[in-house]
Amino acid sequence: MFRRYISFVALFLYVSVAAVAQINTERVTRMGRNAMYYEDYVVSIQYFNQVISAKPYLYEPYYLRGLAKFYLGDYKGAEADCTMAIERNPFVVTTYNIRGLARINMNNFDGAAQDYSNITRNDPDNQTIWHDLVICYLNAKQYNQADSTLNVIIGKWPKYSKAFTLKAQLALQRQDTIKAEENLSKSLELNPYDADAWSVRGALRLARRKYKEGEADFDQAIHLNSKNANNYIDRALCRYHQDNYRGAMEDYDIALDIDPKNFLGHYNRGMLRAYVGDDNRAIEDFNFVLQIEPDNMFALFNRARLLDATGDYHAAIRDYSKVLKEYPNFWEGYHMRAQARKKVGDTKGAAADEFKLVKYNFNMMYGGNNVRVKTKTRKKSSRNLNEYEQLVEDDNDETIQHYASAYRGRVQENKANSSFLPMFVLTFYPKKSEVHNSIYYNSVVDALNALYILPEKMYISGDEANMTEEQVALHQEDVDAQTRAIQKDGGSAMRYFARAADYAQLMDFESAMADADSCIARDNRNLLGYFMRAVVRFKKMKSAASEQAKEQSAIAQLEYKLILKDLDEAIRISPTFSYTYYNRGNVLAEMQNYPAAIADYDHAIALDRNLAEAYYNRGLVYIKTNHIEKGVADLSKAGEMGLYSAYSLIKKYNIEMKKKQN
Repeated sequence: MFRRYISFVALFLYVSVAAVAQINTERVTRMGRNAMYYEDYVVSIQYFNQVISAKPYLYEPYYLRGLAKFYLGDYKGAEADCTMAIERNPFVVTTYNIRGLARINMNNFDGAAQDYSNITRNDPDNQTIWHDLVICYLNAKQYNQADSTLNVIIGKWPKYSKAFTLKAQLALQRQDTIKAEENLSKSLELNPYDADAWSVRGALRLARRKYKEGEADFDQAIHLNSKNANNYIDRALCRYHQDNYRGAMEDYDIALDIDPKNFLGHYNRGMLRAYVGDDNRAIEDFNFVLQIEPDNMFALFNRARLLDATGDYHAAIRDYSKVLKEYPNFWEGYHMRAQARKKVGDTKGAAADEFKLVKYNFNMMYGGNNVRVKTKTRKKSSRNLNEYEQLVEDDNDETIQHYASAYRGRVQENKANSSFLPMFVLTFYPKKSEVHNSIYYNSVVDALNALYILPEKMYISGDEANMTEEQVALHQEDVDAQTRAIQKDGGSAMRYFARAADYAQLMDFESAMADADSCIARDNRNLLGYFMRAVVRFKKMKSAASEQAKEQSAIAQLEYKLILKDLDEAIRISPTFSYTYYNRGNVLAEMQNYPAAIADYDHAIALDRNLAEAYYNRGLVYIKTNHIEKGVADLSKAGEMGLYSAYSLIKKYNIEMKKKQN
């Protein structure tokens, strides 16, 4: 009987411990997901490591850790973790998707094709996966498989325009430019709003010397996507070949406004400037090219000619000499250097150069290399220096291989460009920017740091940096230290606040809120306690799995009310703490209570005229309420203060204003 009792107790304890372990692993997994949402992938990996140690038979922590590694660029590690997840559960198609993407990034296209092929068997109506499977076959040079797969796609979705775009890519890789153009035309019949297809057909027509048609295609591509510098570069070449130098120059100017470091843009604009006699500005373009490619002999020789033309003979001779050291049989260079040497009185050097020209019969001995090329452009890879007067075309064939997967960017990059900037937070690791100061100083936070109760200096910031492994370990150790101190003396309000700050940094939102509760219970005048609890509750909501449930459920509305209640209390305690008004404005904007949100942003700006984030978000609220002119003015102010992302929105909404005026 006694043995039976002991066995029962042992079984009960085993079941209880197992249940606790289950609850703990679910909680730790949730914390890992929180960290992933906020792109703190190192922290998330630490949490998934714990779950894997406790329950190595689960597939989910391996999958999630693999996803975190993928976002960090550790594709080998991502592949290994996804393989472990597949071994534990081979029926989750998203795992194959992530492993396929990891393999693509390692140029293992055969392996990626196997993964995508596996998904198509389990999810035959997933158009995105079929699309990506074709691209894998194309990169693996499995053209027959690509062709047969495209036929399946067209059979399933006959109006899927991108299938014909991929057909065109296949034709290009088989050197069939006529078939490629036919398929691109079919694609554009089905979807005339595909900027990429217009670009590729334009490039194809440019290569086939159909310059007028190519220019028309690039016109359409630019109309649909005005921020692609390459479209302007290619249209400029079409215009140049039609002797429209002014139009070509305008295109290069626009391309370099969009992409100031574009090599082809600077080189070709420099050539055009030289053609029209704008020598000094042409030299500026070649200076830029030579900063990128110091050994580019074409640019060096052209700069030498321009320096020669502007009277800087010594600099010209220096450049000529560098070119001739690399190309000792480039006779045009000797002729040019001889003339420059005469101009500076170096008759001996000039005579030596002229002697070389006499000694070698230019046409007889080096005819093939020395005949002046009559074409108007050359390929970038060309090493025939006699083509120095030609503009440059890129060597690469135009590609249209865009993977359709939703995992192709980081988590936050998938958000809309017109989303509100986030709340201000209390953080140990603010993200620093060269153009905008996202770190703000406040006497309340300075007083907190003076207590030396925190493991690191705390800041108030609009953006947080990701943590390193060492920083994660530091805060985990501080949690233990603060816990020991609380157990020893019962815990002061600031002890609980300090541990709440650690938990918040580690993305353990539930523990952070619990400690913030304890902090406020011991000191109901603690401004930062209310501020932190509101921010943590909001962050927890944002990282929830279902956006729809988060926005519409009764629980979500209750959470919003609790956040607003904490922010109201923080404002009552300190009416001059501008960040609280800003944060409350963010919550009200999320709830679409726009008049109240504007009032709070007004308060925040009145307290701090340099709060760029408040101008930015108020601008967005104005735009959402159809006060576009006011919104653009606020965005302009935010951009002036260093939030340069405002300018792309300004351009977008300026266009909308013009449409309304017309």
